[in-house]
Amino acid sequence: MKTGKPSLNTIKLLENISLGSAVFAVVLCVLIIVNFLQVRRADPLNSPAMTVLIEKLQNDPANDQLRQEIRTLDLLARKAFFTAQWQVRTGGYLLFISILVLVSCIKAIELIRSKLPEEPAGKPVMFWETRILKRNWLVYSGIALVVLTLLLAWLTHNDLGNAGGREQGAGNREPGTVNRESGSGSRDTATTSPDSRVTGHDSSSSILHPASDYPNMQEVKNNFPCFRGPGSIGVSERTGIPTSWDGTSGKNVRWKTVIPLPGYNSPLIWNDKLFLSGASESKREVYCIDAVSGKILWTSAVDKIPGSPSQVPGVSKETGLAAPSLATEGRRVYAIFANGDLIALDMDGKKVWAKNLGMPANHYGHSSSLIMYRDILIVQYDQRSGPAVMGLSGKTGEQLWKTPRNVKISWASPSLVTIGKRIELLLAAEPCVASYDPLTGKELWKLDCISGEVGPSLAYANLIVFSVNEYSTLSAIRTGENPKVLWENNEFLSDVPSPVANDDFLFLVTSYGTAVCYDATVGTKYWEHDFGTPVYSSPMLAEGKIYIMDKKGLMHIIKAGKEFSQISQCPLGEGSFCTPAFTNGHIFLRGDKNLYCIGK
Repeated sequence: MKTGKPSLNTIKLLENISLGSAVFAVVLCVLIIVNFLQVRRADPLNSPAMTVLIEKLQNDPANDQLRQEIRTLDLLARKAFFTAQWQVRTGGYLLFISILVLVSCIKAIELIRSKLPEEPAGKPVMFWETRILKRNWLVYSGIALVVLTLLLAWLTHNDLGNAGGREQGAGNREPGTVNRESGSGSRDTATTSPDSRVTGHDSSSSILHPASDYPNMQEVKNNFPCFRGPGSIGVSERTGIPTSWDGTSGKNVRWKTVIPLPGYNSPLIWNDKLFLSGASESKREVYCIDAVSGKILWTSAVDKIPGSPSQVPGVSKETGLAAPSLATEGRRVYAIFANGDLIALDMDGKKVWAKNLGMPANHYGHSSSLIMYRDILIVQYDQRSGPAVMGLSGKTGEQLWKTPRNVKISWASPSLVTIGKRIELLLAAEPCVASYDPLTGKELWKLDCISGEVGPSLAYANLIVFSVNEYSTLSAIRTGENPKVLWENNEFLSDVPSPVANDDFLFLVTSYGTAVCYDATVGTKYWEHDFGTPVYSSPMLAEGKIYIMDKKGLMHIIKAGKEFSQISQCPLGEGSFCTPAFTNGHIFLRGDKNLYCIGK
């Protein structure tokens, strides 16, 4: 019997573990069932209180206090939505694990008992032996309870997913924007469904998300809120863009302003304000410049951030310490730096919140630019360890979602595009181009087509996404539920400038200065032209013209057509790595030392 004692002790331990697992599983079942009943009884995204408040505001559209109550209730509902999703998903995983542990322990006990000598008569029986005759009904009852619970969990998660899908897919029409009336506070009750009242996509969303929350479609289109403009796809709808200037002589230069610290981020514009950042090894700063006069309105120091590393990352001269472009939704401005410091400032330069995302695990420092979806700040943080894309609350910095990515280092920036009836967040990093729901971070689709440490961002037009990277390939991808590669080419590739496209053509510029035009649908090469100077700035498309800034600061303006036709070449008077920004009648260009306003 001495040799059997360790096995009896093991059995006792396994019995205790299995009992604990069984109790834990029962508790989880109860909690999931209660959660199901609560969701059925009170939909977090469709509360009667919201309906009452909306009806009150319809009768009193000038009531700002009521607007604030609606916005607060809506934010609480959205938080409840994400919390409920997390609870159901986590509960399901934990239930599965506890059942797995329970079954494994029972099987292990049976195996050990089969190898033990028979116990003498009259010896007290153990826990499972007293229940052996009842095992069948226990097993069947437990299986029935677990199956019922998992079914209810699936139904709950499916209902919440459908609610989220309605929010994400109920009429998205513009990259990086929402479809809503701007500030009127009125709605058409005949065309607004109950489910759409909290989505922010229809005419009622001006009530749920007034001007202080996030911008409407027209506001975004009228501004230049991120790298490469609305949606970050390199296409501007601004008109009257200059095609002739000389930074040295001052021809058509309205003003130029020295930027105190260096940076390769490109200017962004909201109404009459421009935003840039700069950094050295000892300082990081954000600048706001008056678009009319060129005067620096305020400078905000980026310091005393919790978790900020004491050492700056090692970077190359081509990236520097302030490479990522900023983003704004017109309520706050957001900046990120090479060391992972992230800050939100109000439009007067006061810090709203700040955090450090962790020292980037790469050899250039963080360089991906920021982008906004509604009031969600999206950060592509593809590093050597723990690559991910995340969505943060613009108002508080709270992490709303984070999606791990099985990719390699990338310095490409995210884009927001309209595909079918939904807005999709597009990212590029080896080995794939991937699409996500910007509201929840859920992966929608991905396609392996790219390799290397990706620098260029994506181009998009007419339901086709274009990806490229040096020593990889240029790919045209037909988007949709089942994406596929339409065509590929590896003759001309870029490792820094991002391509740009319209419905007919794809325009690509290599880092060594060769511009190429392809048929967007079939990949036929129409022309190529060597500028003779390297290019790091991404080309921009505006008014049927392509604007390409080379590293010496010479802007090449060419016709966006099937044949190469150069319109003009305009010198800035200093070197530039940065992508231009447009407003009606003006271009804003960042050189090595100065910011320029071009136009009359």
